[in-house]
Amino acid sequence: MAKITESLEDKRKRARKIISGLRKLYPDAETALTHRNPLQLLIATILSAQSTDETVNKVTPVLFRRFKTAKALAEAPREDIEEIIHSTGFFRQKAKSIQGACRNITDNFGGKVPDNMEDLLTLPGVARKTANVVLGSAFAITEGIVVDTHVGRLATRMALTWSSKDGKDAVKIERDLMEIIPLKDRIFIGHALIWHGRKVCPSRKPDCPNCTLAKHCPSANTF
Repeated sequence: MAKITESLEDKRKRARKIISGLRKLYPDAETALTHRNPLQLLIATILSAQSTDETVNKVTPVLFRRFKTAKALAEAPREDIEEIIHSTGFFRQKAKSIQGACRNITDNFGGKVPDNMEDLLTLPGVARKTANVVLGSAFAITEGIVVDTHVGRLATRMALTWSSKDGKDAVKIERDLMEIIPLKDRIFIGHALIWHGRKVCPSRKPDCPNCTLAKHCPSANTF
């Protein structure tokens, strides 16, 4: 991460310029996970850990055709779920989390995915990243900011976080971003940074010469 000294207000001003640039690049930035309802998005997000959206989008149609409700997933033979989601990796733990979450949803929330952070975090396999994806994309509720590996990496390179040194402490990164990102932009920026991380600023060989955000990024052209 490039060293930069700036006041909190200057950091907020620079963040606003980055957001403006992201809105021009990705005006329709949203989760790439295919879903039709909050339950499908919740399950897809659990499956996306250590996997790709493309892989998840191939298995979820099969999973949801066979098991249409939280109750059906909770009562399904574990091995049937494992077989369907095998290609997403860590399939045994993911199947366990899916069934635990669906059992909790069935028993405690009337079969419906809860629409608040506190209740979502009681579900097995659900941490703040997954909860923020569901709240923002399924319910249009701004509770926090989605922080995945792309967001962590870009927030560090762009010096939008000052608590996480390696871009891997999602809790600290989210806290820092929430200090400088306006409420109205928090759902958008999480998804937009993910898109930018995939298209322009990957882990290796970021395309700084062709990045329209480079003038606002202290790390630009340092790789």
